[in-house]
Amino acid sequence: MYALKYPIGIANIPEDISTENIQDWIQIIEELPKKLKDLTSTLSENQLNTQYRPDGWTIRQVLHHIGDSHTNSYIRFKWALTEDKPIIKAYFEERWAELDDTKNAPITLALDHITALHAKMVYLFKNLSPDQLNKTFIHPETGDKISLKKNIGIYAWHSEHHYEHINQLLIRNNWK
Repeated sequence: MYALKYPIGIANIPEDISTENIQDWIQIIEELPKKLKDLTSTLSENQLNTQYRPDGWTIRQVLHHIGDSHTNSYIRFKWALTEDKPIIKAYFEERWAELDDTKNAPITLALDHITALHAKMVYLFKNLSPDQLNKTFIHPETGDKISLKKNIGIYAWHSEHHYEHINQLLIRNNWK
């Protein structure tokens, strides 16, 4: 079950984050929209409504979740860039995943949203100064202070993590 839940393992962000790490992570974020479109372009409605693991989300929910999660992240970046160590707002992702727009909306809405959002994220990330990359926000549930450079890594991992949820399901079901 662990391999189904964490197909690429848990996030492992280095303590000492290099410029190369950041560039690699930005590239992952930049490429995700096209990879998701390519991966899901031939799937039927039935396939889109298949859970990637028992008690997991459907492919449709995963796609909408990526848009929701990365929107929250983008806002956190903006807060950290415009405020001094803001305490961010957490959200109940599992409740969001049960809303009608996540469970039933066409995936084109999620894919178009992710495409536009990632274009903005990548533009922002590529233009951050070293001082800006070191700015932080505070997570309310853990009290952790998270730098923007670390958060780029977290969302690169998050991108690959959910891509592989879908990809591995397609492989297991011979849909690829």
